Amino acid sequence: MFTNNFDPVAINILSLEIKWYSLAYIIGILLGWILSKRIFISDENLKENFDDFITYIILGIIVGGRLGYVLIYNPNYYLNNIIDILKIWQGGMSFHGGLIGVVIASIWFSKKNNHNTFKYFDIVSLVAPIGIFFGRISNFINSELYGIETNVPWAVKFIKVDDLYRHPSQLYEAFFEGIILFLILNFIIFRKNYSIGTCSILF
Repeated sequence: MFTNNFDPVAINILSLEIKWYSLAYIIGILLGWILSKRIFISDENLKENFDDFITYIILGIIVGGRLGYVLIYNPNYYLNNIIDILKIWQGGMSFHGGLIGVVIASIWFSKKNNHNTFKYFDIVSLVAPIGIFFGRISNFINSELYGIETNVPWAVKFIKVDDLYRHPSQLYEAFFEGIILFLILNFIIFRKNYSIGTCSILF
């Protein structure tokens, strides 16, 4: 059994704090960007516009993720503290909101450039598990999204939460939604008879 007492701050320079969660977003986006251009994109028109597309994706993740958190998890608080919606450095992002933001950004960008939207959806779906992996690891470090009480040998005590040993559900999700999903989607997209949109639909 393991005791989780990790510091959510990865780097502390004077009064500047860089948290593991922020690094997860940065690393996930950078790795997804690099892999997309070097491995997953064969369409030259898509590759040429992909750097601009990343800007839309980042905005979709941040705006969608934040608004999703505000509307789903604590609407009453933010209704009375409107300015706090902008304070993303204090935490509070929703996967579901981020997903919707990315979908909207992808549709907007593809229509603007007269491209097949599902080509963009496929690329995002292929690299999204990378971001999910690092995001769930950050959830583990931050003692968030923990599982139910258990006595299995790999149980974790999140001392910031309570004195109970719990399932490290964040690590389960990092493995299945990150590594396993990434491998499955990669296996599918490189098949000879691949049909555009399959990976995004499966995702």
